[in-house]
Amino acid sequence: MNIQKMMQQAQAMQTKMQAELAATRIEASSGGGMVTIEMSGAKEVLSVKIDKAAVDPADVETLQDLILAAAREASRRVDEEVQKKTASLLGGMMPGMR
Repeated sequence: MNIQKMMQQAQAMQTKMQAELAATRIEASSGGGMVTIEMSGAKEVLSVKIDKAAVDPADVETLQDLILAAAREASRRVDEEVQKKTASLLGGMMPGMR
């Protein structure tokens, strides 16, 4: 077993996964779609959409909660996608690791 070759393969896998994650786009919403957040696979918030009906100056706290809920859901979905991609890459390199 050539350890240097394995290290090169691991580096190539990491580079490939980072590129795939950078290209990944995840959307999550809350409040029945009143707030939608788009997030990259690197957990960078790309956009926030807020329905006008969610904007009530007398109830800012609810809007804040909706934004937080959408962000948390988007983050959770990114984590799931990362796990899937990692398992897929490792499964290809090391069968039985799925």
